Amino acid sequence: MANAQPVTRGTLGVTGLTMNAMALIAPGAFLWLTFQMQSLYGAPMAGCAMWFGILFALLLCLATAYSYAELSKLYPGPGSSYLYAEQAFLSKTHAYKFARIAKFITGWASHLYYWVYPGVMVGVTALLASFLMSQFFPDTFSATYNSPLFMWMFCVVFSLGVAYIAYRGVTGTTAVNVVINIVQISALLVFSVMALGYRAQHPQGSVGYHLSNGTAVTYQVAQEVVKDDKGVPQPVLVDGKPSLDKEGKPIYQMQDMKDEKTGDPIGIDAKGRPVLDSKLAMPFTVDYSPEGAITKDDKGIETFNYHATASSVVAPHGFNFIFIQAAIAILILVGFESVTAMADEAKNPKKDIPRAVLLSLVIQGAICYLIEYFAANYMLHNGYTVPMAGASGAPIGDMMVIVGTWLFGSAAAGKAFMLVQAFTVFLALIGTTLSCLSTGARVTYAMGRDEEVPSHFGLLHGKTMSPYRAIWVLSIISAVIGIITTVVYLGGTTPAALDKHNIWYSFGIFAPEVYAALPNTLVITTLISNFGTFLLYMITCWIAMVAFKEHHSFNGFKHVVIPVLGLVANLSIMLFYLVGPFTVAGMSWKEPYIALAFCGVWGIYGALYFLKSSKLKNKELILTRKQAPVSL
Repeated sequence: MANAQPVTRGTLGVTGLTMNAMALIAPGAFLWLTFQMQSLYGAPMAGCAMWFGILFALLLCLATAYSYAELSKLYPGPGSSYLYAEQAFLSKTHAYKFARIAKFITGWASHLYYWVYPGVMVGVTALLASFLMSQFFPDTFSATYNSPLFMWMFCVVFSLGVAYIAYRGVTGTTAVNVVINIVQISALLVFSVMALGYRAQHPQGSVGYHLSNGTAVTYQVAQEVVKDDKGVPQPVLVDGKPSLDKEGKPIYQMQDMKDEKTGDPIGIDAKGRPVLDSKLAMPFTVDYSPEGAITKDDKGIETFNYHATASSVVAPHGFNFIFIQAAIAILILVGFESVTAMADEAKNPKKDIPRAVLLSLVIQGAICYLIEYFAANYMLHNGYTVPMAGASGAPIGDMMVIVGTWLFGSAAAGKAFMLVQAFTVFLALIGTTLSCLSTGARVTYAMGRDEEVPSHFGLLHGKTMSPYRAIWVLSIISAVIGIITTVVYLGGTTPAALDKHNIWYSFGIFAPEVYAALPNTLVITTLISNFGTFLLYMITCWIAMVAFKEHHSFNGFKHVVIPVLGLVANLSIMLFYLVGPFTVAGMSWKEPYIALAFCGVWGIYGALYFLKSSKLKNKELILTRKQAPVSL
C-alpha cells in the first residue's frame, strides 16, 4: 500500500527551498523564450505595454503568493494546495462536508497546470535547441524554420533526461538548481547592462546597428525579391492571399541581398546601387523619434515599433494591452508556489517554506524581470522593432548579437556572445523543467497516496525517496506535449518559403499561407498551462479564506482582502480571453478558445473520473461526519 512507503527526510533549509522555486521562475530563460510571444500576440500594438503587463501580473502573483505563505504556516505538509484544501475544510464546523470534493477539485486543477507546464518547457527548449542548430550548422538547418524531426527527437531525449535527474532525488536537483540560478542571473544582468549601454551610446541620429541575415551591420543593405527553390518570386501574403498594389500587380516579399561567396550583406550607396565595399554604403542611423514609435498603414491601422523614451517603457498604454501582456506574463512568473509541495524535504517547513515562497517571487519577479524587460524594451529602435521581434525565432538572441557586435567590435564576437548567453538559457531551462516536473510529480504522489488517483502514483523509491512512478509518467506526458507545442509554432504568421530541403525538413512543414491560417500551438499549450495556473491560484485564494475563517489568528486584511484581490485578478485575466479577441486588433480567438475548450474537457473528465472512482471505492462524496484533519 502507498501508506506503507517510507517518508522523505528533510534536508533543505530556506536557501535550498528558495533556489528550487527560483529555478522554476527562471528570468534568464523566459526573457529569451517569451519576448517573441509578447511581441506577436496582440500585435500590432499590445507590445507597448509589455513591462507594465509584467508588473500587473507580478502584483497578482504577490497576492496569491501571500495566500500560499499563510497556508503553509498552518499546514506544513506535502501536496501544496491539494493538502491545504483538505485541511482547511476538515477544520471547519460546517464546511467539513465538502472536504473531499474541494481536495479533488484542487488536485485536478493542479494537474492542468503541473502536467502541461513541463511539456511547454520541453517544447520551448526544443525550439531553442533547433535555433542553435541553425547557428552552428547554417548549411543544414534553416534560420526561418526549425526542423520538426530534430525538435521531436529532442523533446523525447530531453524529457527523459530531466526525469532521470528528478528520479535521483531532491539533493541532486537542488545542487543543479543552485548552479543554474547563479549562472542565469549573472548572464541576464550582463545583457541588461549592455542593452542600456547601447541605448545610452547611440543617441538619436547616430550611426547604429541593425541585422541583415543575422549579422549586425552599420550600413544600409540592398534588397532583392524573395524566390522559392524553383526561382519563382514570392508575393506578400495577407490573410493567406497575395497582396496587390493600386495597379493590381503583386507586391513581392523582399529580403536583404548577400554575397554568394562570403555570405556578407551587400550595402547600398547614396544612389541606391548595390556595393560590395561596406565603406561606400550609406550609414544606418538610429531613430527613437515619437513619429517612428507608432506608425500607420494606408488603412489607418497603428503599429507600435519602439519606445521613444524611458517613461514610455514603464507606462501602461492601455487597459486591454495590459491584460494581454499579463496573461502571457503569468507563464514567466509562476513557480513560487512549487516549494510548498516540498514540505517533506524541508528541515523546518513551517518557518522556511513561507519565506521561500515570497523570496523567490521578489528576487526573480520584482528585481530580475523588471530590470531585464526594461533594458530589452528600452534598447528597441528603428533597427530592431517590436514587429521584428514578433517575426523572429529568438528576438533576445538578435539583440544580443547587436549589443555584442557593438561592444566587442566584430560580428563574429557578437554572434559568440549570443551563443554563450543562449547556453546559459539552455541551462536555465534544464532547471526550470526539472523543478516543475519534480513539483508536478509530488502533487500526483500526494493524490496517489490518498488514492484519489491510481495508488501506484503514491509510491516512493526505496533508495532515492523520489515519487518515481509519477516522475516517469509525467516525463512521457511532457514529451508528447512538447512535440505538440512545436508542431505549428509558426501558426498565425506568414514565414518566407522554406530554404532548406533535406531529411531534417522531410515532413512537418506547411506552406506559408497555411501557417497564416493555422492556430499557434505554442500559444495554445502556453494558455492551457496559464489557464490551469489561473484556476489553481483562484482556488488557493479561496482556500486561504476558508482556512482562516474560524482560526484564532484571523486577520481581515491578510485573510480576506488580499485573497479576494488575488482571486478577482486571476479571474479577470482569464475572462478577458473570452472577449479580448473581439475587441483587440491582432488578438486571435483561435488559441484562447481552443485552450479553454481543452480545460473544459479536462474538467468534465475529472468530474466523471471522481464520481466513478468514488463509487468503486465506496467513498463518500459529501462527508456525513467530521473527520480529524490528517496528521502532518
